[in-house]
Amino acid sequence: MFDPISLAVGAGLVGIGWASGRFGRRTTRRSQVELQPPLCGCGHDLALHDRAEGVCHAEIVRKDRVGLREWVRCNCRRYTGPTPLEDLLAPPALPPEYRG
Repeated sequence: MFDPISLAVGAGLVGIGWASGRFGRRTTRRSQVELQPPLCGCGHDLALHDRAEGVCHAEIVRKDRVGLREWVRCNCRRYTGPTPLEDLLAPPALPPEYRG
């Protein structure tokens, strides 16, 4: 019913495949571009920019005249990064603000 030679050959192939996968040389996928969020020219993400007004809501650290650090608002006035895919395929159905 069972052929012992076929079973031994099959078990050998499974063992060789397992050993080559376990101890073989592993390649890293550095060639693929890592997914990074699209950044504006100011260095902030699209999520920190207001879509209606376009201003950036992020805060940055700036040194004062005395040498102290203070938090100030980002000077970016409009998102200049790549256009999001959902805006290209399907523009927003409703206006940003309700005028009723």
